[in-house]
Amino acid sequence: MQLFYAPSLTPDTTVFAFDKDESRHISKVLRKREGDEIHITDGKGYLYYGHLTLVTPKACEVQIERSEEKIPRRYSIHMAVAPTKSNDRYEWFLEKATEIGVDEITPIICDHSERKVVKTDRMEKILQSAMKQSLSCFLPKLNPPVSLKEFIVQEHNAHKFIAHCYEKERFDLKRRVQPDFPVLMLIGPEGDFSEEEVSLALDHGFLPVILGDNRLRTETAAIVACNTVALINQ
Repeated sequence: MQLFYAPSLTPDTTVFAFDKDESRHISKVLRKREGDEIHITDGKGYLYYGHLTLVTPKACEVQIERSEEKIPRRYSIHMAVAPTKSNDRYEWFLEKATEIGVDEITPIICDHSERKVVKTDRMEKILQSAMKQSLSCFLPKLNPPVSLKEFIVQEHNAHKFIAHCYEKERFDLKRRVQPDFPVLMLIGPEGDFSEEEVSLALDHGFLPVILGDNRLRTETAAIVACNTVALINQ
């Protein structure tokens, strides 16, 4: 199944027109024809079924026949992850986390962050592409970048965890995650969080955790944490 993304769709929509770029992709790359079945999501949990009534490189139109609301997961995952020095590594995290199942992502700027300027336009496209590839109908929410210290003091209605590498008391994440509860996970940059940041997080109710015996890269740690929460909730 080929899944398309159209955030403007609603369950009341009967006819939808793709933009020029998507129309060219449908007609020239996918070689779709009038009458072909098509599936679209709004990224908010709805899957739309329809068929193409017009196919040209400049315009493609769809007759929407019905919509189906998908049941959301019983739990949620909010990953607050420091941007990596390499854009490619962070984009890999975004793609794989979306495939596994993540609900919200916040880039956090930390004391040891080597990259403090983050452009989210390309990140949004990565999330959309991964959602379509994995045939999910839920687009993760991407928040604007924020400093870790500002983020920590915000109100978060979730079980809160911070993964760090300091030789202090830490708990095994997989033994602390409870099924069917929202989870917020902090993952630091290359060089880890500063000790001040860890102390601030602990003061605000974050539980210190380890993700395994080996030291992990930022993006690897984020995926391990995301997958651990997903497995506990299966």
